[in-house]
Amino acid sequence: MSGGVDSAVAAARAVEAGHDVVGVHLALSRMPGTLRTGSRGCCTIEDSRDAWRACDVLGIPYYVWDFSERFKEDVVQDFIDEYAAGRTPNPCMRCNERIKFAALLEKAIALGFDAVCTGHYAKVIEDADGNRELHRAADWAKDQSYVLGVLTHEQLKHSMFPLADTPSKAEVRAEAERRGLSVANKPDSHDICFIPDGDTAGWLAEKIDMTTGDIVDETGAKVGEHPGANAFTVGQRRGLKLGTPAADGKPRFVLEIRPKENKVVVGPEALLAIDEIRGIKVSWAGLPIAEVETGQDFDCYAQVRAHGDPVPATARMEVVGDDASGQLVVRLTDPLRGVAPGQTVVLYQGSRVLGQATIDAARSLQRAEL
Repeated sequence: MSGGVDSAVAAARAVEAGHDVVGVHLALSRMPGTLRTGSRGCCTIEDSRDAWRACDVLGIPYYVWDFSERFKEDVVQDFIDEYAAGRTPNPCMRCNERIKFAALLEKAIALGFDAVCTGHYAKVIEDADGNRELHRAADWAKDQSYVLGVLTHEQLKHSMFPLADTPSKAEVRAEAERRGLSVANKPDSHDICFIPDGDTAGWLAEKIDMTTGDIVDETGAKVGEHPGANAFTVGQRRGLKLGTPAADGKPRFVLEIRPKENKVVVGPEALLAIDEIRGIKVSWAGLPIAEVETGQDFDCYAQVRAHGDPVPATARMEVVGDDASGQLVVRLTDPLRGVAPGQTVVLYQGSRVLGQATIDAARSLQRAEL
């Protein structure tokens, strides 16, 4: 129970379906004075109170579970460490992976519960043999299967998403209004929940040692200086403050972060196009398809952002060196712009989520390495 309209309606539907439901709000911050500002932030005192009010209307027990220490280590510190290493992490993926469907589910199972039910827009389907698969929600505009791509076969056995077949968010709000839930018109949260003011660069500057260094173009020539390479991300255009303009006068974009050299590489927009992705920390949402086990190529669609468009691709698993777990190699039919190490690539076949990997390298097969 996040305190939002989606989880409130999901709980209501679970109660109506005859399940024995208990509402749980996760306390993820040790800052008790934190209050929500409009649609920024989540897991605040205001959200906790809204969750309690929803449970009161539904007539179900309500608890607050303190996961703040684990959240700090597994999500916030991971976010800092990834940026310090020159990568661009997705904290929502880590939160779903390590908090909501690991720590929370582990505790729920230990206490005798059968499943964790959330307000995510995604669908779980059983195949002919009873194996569970993760699929996109009916409303693709609100679909959240991307951030759930980290769920494993075992976790899907204990996951419920009552909003799966809801055609629109407007219908969820209308249902909340009919049920007398005070969160019916509450704004959706956005941005990173632990950076509610949205100033990621400013927040990171207080956590990571920033050292000035060179900004270089794709040939290696110095074109400016930066206050700290970790504050930049691949695809960034604004805030570069370059002293040397491009020869063609067109804008330049961040192509690469090199934290060991403390350099930021910039270049023309065309060089942002990526057509091969190599991923590590691979997991499969349900049982992996046969081609994964045999190392064969398989057709799929690849998505690298929560609200990005999936693009056609072929993929395969490769064993690299002594890493028995292997790497996921994805060849994109249509190149993508601004793909950065640390992001997550999620693979689909139709509406089904096959699995995901953390991007270790993204490159263009049409140009030489910088």
